Amino acid sequence: MSGSILDLFFEASFVVQFVIVILLLASIVSWMIIFERWIFMNKSKEEFARFESLFWSDLGLDSLLEEGKLKDHTPIGSECLFQSGYQEFKRLNDQSLDPEIIMEGVDRTMRISFSREQAELEKHLPFLATVASASPYIGLFGTVWGIMNSFRGLIDTSQATLSSVAPGISEALIATAIGLFAAIPALIAYNRFIASSDLLLSNYEEFKDEFSVILHREVHKG
Repeated sequence: MSGSILDLFFEASFVVQFVIVILLLASIVSWMIIFERWIFMNKSKEEFARFESLFWSDLGLDSLLEEGKLKDHTPIGSECLFQSGYQEFKRLNDQSLDPEIIMEGVDRTMRISFSREQAELEKHLPFLATVASASPYIGLFGTVWGIMNSFRGLIDTSQATLSSVAPGISEALIATAIGLFAAIPALIAYNRFIASSDLLLSNYEEFKDEFSVILHREVHKG
């Protein structure tokens, strides 16, 4: 028998083959998510730094809002909080409402935008967590099943030897190896993206509070 992984896969039982296919598919999807999230997280960090610098420049709030509308891109992060909050501020302020009512409306609008940004940052991460936690157990199930079949095959033999058991065990252990292969990158990526997401959300929260203070001063002028 050839010792290649492919040969071991084809010689394994149907259940072990099914487990390996499921784990390989989970690994492929995980890597797709990892690359997509990596690109999005980097973009979010760059956009936050860019808008933070622009926000604290000499550009006025109205000019900043108009400039954002003119750009051909979808605002994310702090820029999204700014646009939603300031548009709501202008709308309510034009109605000459009580300052406290205006600020309540602005805070509510920015909380909604913040929740949407949080959901966007954490998108697909539960799948990575599931792959990281479940893949080793799924692989272990395939291994146990394969080993059970190997020992069951000894019933028909008069003398059990290592050479008669080893091939089946080798085939079964592939499932555990594939499970770890799927789980380890998913776990590392999940922890990395959660840390990046928490940092960005902390920055967004800080920006939201600072912007609320600015608008609070603006609405109480005069």
